[in-house]
Amino acid sequence: MNGTPAAGGGRAVVRLRSAVAALVAAAALGLATGRFVLPPPPGATAHPAARSGAAAGGASPGASALATPGASGLTPAPAPAASASPTGATGPVTTANLLEPAAFGPDIGIGQIHVTDRYGDGAYANAACSGEKTLTQTLGGPGAHFRGLMTGTRTAPGDPTLAANRVDQVAREVAAETPSPSRAQNFAERLLLEEVPCQEAAPGHWVYGRTTTLQLAPDITASWMGTYQGSLNTNGRAPEGKEPCGGIAVLRSGNHYGVLEVDACLGTAAMDRVVRTALSQL
Repeated sequence: MNGTPAAGGGRAVVRLRSAVAALVAAAALGLATGRFVLPPPPGATAHPAARSGAAAGGASPGASALATPGASGLTPAPAPAASASPTGATGPVTTANLLEPAAFGPDIGIGQIHVTDRYGDGAYANAACSGEKTLTQTLGGPGAHFRGLMTGTRTAPGDPTLAANRVDQVAREVAAETPSPSRAQNFAERLLLEEVPCQEAAPGHWVYGRTTTLQLAPDITASWMGTYQGSLNTNGRAPEGKEPCGGIAVLRSGNHYGVLEVDACLGTAAMDRVVRTALSQL
């Protein structure tokens, strides 16, 4: 009977007054906005929707999602599309696997190049330094597809894929298939070995430069060497730092193999582009 308030009574009165004040504020806000939302009791946790709305206002550090315009919340960033890797060729070689004039478009007008095809045997490379052979003499295999690309219309009497006038020859490709990719790899290696000796020749004689290897896939590869005029061969090998003038490439894709001779005077960048195109086509 000493008049002291009961324990906690003061705090209860404060809570009641706070609640009344909050209701009055909410009512006033509702009249202004047309929406009536009761505030959470003191000490209560905010509603999950309120928390998500606050999170949408600013992504947490380290978040990798991207905001989508016009949409609420966050939309995960799309995963980058995986690029399909090329696969080696299968089946027989056809003329569709041979190089087209468009490959030389940046250097020689497409309309200036004529194409002639034949199937059979014949010389496949200008390996004058070691003696030119036919494909059958080197590999002992069946015939192949031969394609000549030239700026003139007159061809050699014995081979329509060779220009009658050597300066008209742009390129010549020989391609064939084998029973298996491993056999094609073996043939390509043997054909390349036939050309490697031409990387050395007596000074004053034309010579091949170093071997450059391209690989689009494990079973899609090419090796090419640039041609250097005899005037540039002063020590028996191709000079360093000089541009080639055409060249030769040995190609392999799956069970297809081939040899591409480029007579047009193309430098390193153009040769690389043409060989890549031929390899992709094969």
